[in-house]
Amino acid sequence: MWKRFSLLLVILTFLLPLGGCGYNQIQKNEEGVFAAWADVEATYQRRADLIPNLVETVKAYAAHEKETLMAVTEARASVGKAQVSTGDLGNQAAMQQFQQAQGALSGALSRLLVVVERYPDLKANQNFLDLQHQLEGTENRINVARQRYNKAVQVFNTSIRTFPNNLTNNFLLHLERKEPFKAEGGADKAPQVKF
Repeated sequence: MWKRFSLLLVILTFLLPLGGCGYNQIQKNEEGVFAAWADVEATYQRRADLIPNLVETVKAYAAHEKETLMAVTEARASVGKAQVSTGDLGNQAAMQQFQQAQGALSGALSRLLVVVERYPDLKANQNFLDLQHQLEGTENRINVARQRYNKAVQVFNTSIRTFPNNLTNNFLLHLERKEPFKAEGGADKAPQVKF
């Protein structure tokens, strides 16, 4: 009986400090990063799903603008190839490749919208207007999802680097920092609009 009690006492002595070591909080923060990343992927998927409808609508009005339409289609395809799994969230190169693919798609969509300006009938078409509004809303959602992801990454990275959680991470978990979204090269300069 005494041996059981002393064994229980030893186990409790080692388990009680674990409640304050941050083990559970670090796990919770990492899950927050994964959830925020899933939101980012979902908003990018929404945009990718809208693009074929947008391209088909523009195609009907601007059949001779094949180059721009092909650029949008190719950029969408390259986005599908540049996937980042939750295991790659700490991989700076994978995150940069993903961001470049998304940036290329954004650029192609911008060129498509310039083409649309040349076709007043298309701009007035209700289907196109609906798609354009959905795409604009999706771009806003992407921005919000990126911001939430970056916040979740900040919380997680801070939790594994501050005391006493850093000890828990170093001795038990061995989790790496996650990569936040960064601005694309040249994003610090305002675009020039020429008429």
